[in-house]
Amino acid sequence: MVDRPTQRTNPLAGETAIVTGASSGIGAATARVLAADGADVVCAARREDRLTELAAEIERDTDAAARAVPTDVTDPDAVAALAEQTVDEFGDIGVVVANAGVGIDESVAEMSDETYETMRGVNVDGMFYTARETISALTESEGTLVFVGSMAGQHPRPGNPVYAATKWWTRGFAVSLQASVGDDGVAVTCVNPTEVRTEFGSESGAPAAERHDPEDVTEPIEVADAISFAARQRAPNGVVSLDLYRRDKLTHF
Repeated sequence: MVDRPTQRTNPLAGETAIVTGASSGIGAATARVLAADGADVVCAARREDRLTELAAEIERDTDAAARAVPTDVTDPDAVAALAEQTVDEFGDIGVVVANAGVGIDESVAEMSDETYETMRGVNVDGMFYTARETISALTESEGTLVFVGSMAGQHPRPGNPVYAATKWWTRGFAVSLQASVGDDGVAVTCVNPTEVRTEFGSESGAPAAERHDPEDVTEPIEVADAISFAARQRAPNGVVSLDLYRRDKLTHF
């Protein structure tokens, strides 16, 4: 008989986590959940005021330390500085959540260069820079890198092929990166939700939080719980892909 591991009250105690896109939605919820699970959290995004409020809330409501580090993930120097500051202050990095993303609904025929470059810059380049600048620290800690993908990275999204392509890239990069760094003890996960009630989509219309009623689609806290589940896994185990789909979603096919 194999003994089951003892349940810990704070399963991520002693870990330091970076969360990008932490100023709202999935990112903010993830920072809160990781802190509640015991991790110190570095909150990264462009909106400094929201980050500052979130860090203060986390330190008020949990025993975790929280820092607000304004970061544009499309700027490789800024991402490098984020990783360096985290290691300087906390000593290492155990969890990285590459969450920052944007979706602008425009047809391919009408999409401007600026819109295309924005989605590619955040959803592709930002994921790459976040991975590149933290992978050495994650190797040292045998930590976990979580990418926030999408169902759109596995199935057609007729209304926005460019957004879908960025999420196919994210999923392919995550799985291939796991193959690359698995021997180094690093776990790489791609969490793929369907619709989530956040500010997503506000760049080109009503945000998802306004387009969907509560309980009709996924809430940010539910994606955050899935991310934390992946982060709690210990070697030799890792979650390569976790699909968090609305129960009726596949009936559309």
